Amino acid sequence: MKILLDARLYGLENAGLGRYVMNLVQNLARLDRRNSYTILLRKRYFNRINLPPKWQKVEADFRHYSLAEQFRLPGIIAEMKPDIVHFPHFNVPLFYSGRFVVTIHDILMHKQKGLEATTLNPLVYVLKRLAYKTVFRHAVKKAAMVVVPSQFVKKQLTEYYRLNSQKLIVTYEGFDEKVLPLGNQTRTLKNYGLGAPYFIYTGNAYPHKNLRRLVEAIVMLNQRSDRRIYLAIASARDVFVKKIERMAAKLGAKDYVRILGFVPDADLGVLYKNSVAFIFPSLSEGFGLTGLEAMSCGTLVLASEIPVFKEIYGPHALYFNPYDFTSIEGVARDTLKMEEGVRSELIAKAKEYAKKYSWDKMARQTLKVYEDSIGLRSG
Repeated sequence: MKILLDARLYGLENAGLGRYVMNLVQNLARLDRRNSYTILLRKRYFNRINLPPKWQKVEADFRHYSLAEQFRLPGIIAEMKPDIVHFPHFNVPLFYSGRFVVTIHDILMHKQKGLEATTLNPLVYVLKRLAYKTVFRHAVKKAAMVVVPSQFVKKQLTEYYRLNSQKLIVTYEGFDEKVLPLGNQTRTLKNYGLGAPYFIYTGNAYPHKNLRRLVEAIVMLNQRSDRRIYLAIASARDVFVKKIERMAAKLGAKDYVRILGFVPDADLGVLYKNSVAFIFPSLSEGFGLTGLEAMSCGTLVLASEIPVFKEIYGPHALYFNPYDFTSIEGVARDTLKMEEGVRSELIAKAKEYAKKYSWDKMARQTLKVYEDSIGLRSG
């Protein structure tokens, strides 16, 4: 079987999507010695990735969500003559008519609408949103099979697009074992200007991440405490992070909030482990990878009581109402007061629980999707 994988989103600069593509490529390259692969890459990574003999790299250096993607990608794929194509995101070219599998990570943008969720001119925003809905519908309707990261996303897609549930396959994602609390912890904390105690959030600063209520909770927590308590936000700087900085200043949280920028994996594990807890206040997600990272590094996870987090974290997170900052503050305050023995037991159980998720398992399940999508079964 000849498989083509659109890996143009490869790289951590593409956040969770990039991490997903990186781990899919690396694990398939390690696991599958029978099938042959063609992988499409941006110029930045073309010469930086070493792959097995049955893997062919093809440079496709044009942006996702672009017109070049829509009009040039179908021709490049046709030249390769693959049996199946895997698009790891919804941005499937409308003019591609071959057999393909698509991964849909969430349908956040279906609900996250309005000018507060974009930096675009209103007219441009309306046109791009129309294009988004058109491309998305084409992707899920025309795909041979749809890969999703949770039962929650499967249910959403099935209901929204009236899809046959058997067409959607849940392949839970994993967490990177490279994110470990190693190295000189004192030096790492000093480099980021962090003193104890602090809570940490990692991820982007988009509106649905609900960081305003988190900052409000930290303000209240400090008002009720006789010691300073920090909130560390590890997020690559962009226009949304700048909004959070301005908002923190208006709320009187400037002295409590530390914007760390992009944090490499080598440091991230240390920041997780030395935190009071990782806080995930999001209003909507497709999975919840960063919470699993935090669990594996040995810290508590405080999370929104939304269905997907209940599905992924089970009883191993402490939950709050994400629409009420006093609920976030209350759980954070309880965490600060927690006895060390209770804390250690919760962390140990969560670390063991997190082991059920792995990129290896995800890649094996995805390979089976390829085979099933063209009527094959592995031995």
